Amino acid sequence: MKEIVIEKKQPKNWGKLAEQFDEMSDYVVGPEINREICRKLHEEKNLGKVIEFGCGTGYFTKEIINNADNVIITDVSEEMLSVAKKKLANFKNIVFQKVDCRETEFTSEEFNTILMINVLHVIKYPAYAIKESYRILKPGGLLITIDLTSYDMTTIEKLKLFFRFLKKMGMPPIKADKGNLSPNDLASFAENSGFIIKENILIGNKMKALYFKGEKK
Repeated sequence: MKEIVIEKKQPKNWGKLAEQFDEMSDYVVGPEINREICRKLHEEKNLGKVIEFGCGTGYFTKEIINNADNVIITDVSEEMLSVAKKKLANFKNIVFQKVDCRETEFTSEEFNTILMINVLHVIKYPAYAIKESYRILKPGGLLITIDLTSYDMTTIEKLKLFFRFLKKMGMPPIKADKGNLSPNDLASFAENSGFIIKENILIGNKMKALYFKGEKK
């Protein structure tokens, strides 16, 4: 594979959004899909040693902490990590680190579970994140990704989503890959990295999210 230089610069306004990000997210995508994601995560048990990439404000992290032995919570944004530390201050089995999920310094086969929520559709070169996840997972370990997607949404709902996003957050970030990830897209990324697909479904009503679980061979 041709080597690609990963651009790590964040959107200029990302830090300013951190304190109000959860409220804006509920406005843009609706609380229903966020509640559905929380419900799915809460059902995940016996996660062992976990790393979460792209934790944001820790909105979803709380759903898995009690089902894990310990959790390393990461993001590329120091502002987001600062908010997450406040929200998750009562939990003792967590560590916070600034990490880019596409290129880490963790040792191979270190984690039982990797969690990524709303990460793959907002970064360039998402396949790199999948490959790096495979490297640092133990054999039999799980990669769990959940990504909001416009795939299988009606044209009207897509337009409504775009204008809500524009109103609250400005122009969407520039991506090397499309934002409407499909189950086939995720299957391709995962299988090319060696994962066995355990679950790969769409959840949600008007707003959709891809829920994916892959196991390291």
